[in-house]
Amino acid sequence: MSGLTANRNVLRLSFAQALAGANSTVVYATAAIIGHMLSPDPALATLPISVFVLGMAMSTLPVGAITKRHGRVAAFLVGNACGVGMGLLAAIALIVHSFALFTLAMIFGGAYAAVVLTFRFAAAECVAAHERPKALSTVLAGGVAAGVLGPQLVTGTMNAWPPHAYVVTYLMAAVVALGSAIVLAGGKFDAHRQPAHGGARNEGRPVSEFLRDPRLLVAMLCGVVTYTLMNFMMTSAPLAMELCGIARQHANFGIELHVIAMYAPSFFTGRLITRFGAHRIVLLGLALTACAAFAGMAGLSVGHFWLALVLLGLGWNFGFLGASAMVLTCHTPEEGPRVQSVNDFVVFGAMVVGSFASGSLLTSLGWTVIAELMLPPLVIGVMGVVWLQWSRARKQRAVTSCE
Repeated sequence: MSGLTANRNVLRLSFAQALAGANSTVVYATAAIIGHMLSPDPALATLPISVFVLGMAMSTLPVGAITKRHGRVAAFLVGNACGVGMGLLAAIALIVHSFALFTLAMIFGGAYAAVVLTFRFAAAECVAAHERPKALSTVLAGGVAAGVLGPQLVTGTMNAWPPHAYVVTYLMAAVVALGSAIVLAGGKFDAHRQPAHGGARNEGRPVSEFLRDPRLLVAMLCGVVTYTLMNFMMTSAPLAMELCGIARQHANFGIELHVIAMYAPSFFTGRLITRFGAHRIVLLGLALTACAAFAGMAGLSVGHFWLALVLLGLGWNFGFLGASAMVLTCHTPEEGPRVQSVNDFVVFGAMVVGSFASGSLLTSLGWTVIAELMLPPLVIGVMGVVWLQWSRARKQRAVTSCE
């Protein structure tokens, strides 16, 4: 793949990320509030978001299989179809006031989000190895636009049809998913899948061998901690703000700040990874997430919520991009879709547990406890990275002494 074509494909993915990311932002900004409106039990308010995350976890392995068999474009378009389906089903659910149907719609939304998160790996495979961190961050930088588009879409449409709040919001989400499909339809993201000289494509090592690699295990651990805690806190935040009497517009703006913070550092995160190493960037992400927890414990004003959400977004960016860069060092291009889908399955599977727990914990124990519970996993993540670096240094010293 030529350099010009590769750059065009990365930019295409970045633009698609901006559109597709808006759908996830709409879900995180509204689903807990809608769940509170529709559910028969307040403890079930965050169930739609939990099911959204479950949809992500359930879809990762099928997405990897579709990518392996039919290529990334096919997987992307299947994801966009799920995004359109989510928007339409959710709108119908709101019209008929059906909590069950709205929750079902979130399965399709989660499948769409799982596909969107493979954009980062597709971009990395478009470029040379030394440009992969930059490609990763360029695609996620498209999320800055999503961080503005999603909350503004919610604020501008949530009361557009007064008898049925948020119906127009989800209809627009379907339109945005369709737009993302149009952007992706002309891309070429599968050059590495072509067998050389007409021969059979190398399938690479078995997955069981990857799962014995400490580098991949620690990368997955960091991805689990970073993404699960981000989801755990962000899922609860809009509903927590509403329960504290904070206006929905302020909650929407808090989510906007959060999503911008998630993606804005991507303009330079890739260069930081190249310069300082992925493990140091992961540690920075974990430290920022800890700061978000402390901000959440400090108070219940709108300023405390906004500060916690901004720090949480920054922590996710450094932690998740760093962990993704670590995953890319563990496989060949041919092995990529399988290893990446296993990584995402583990990450999103762990997120399901945290997401399901957040709703009941918020209603029973409160926002402060949500923040406090983030600290133990962060300590485990830091210990994993430190252990991996210590192990590498020990091996290097052994090799040096033998020479």
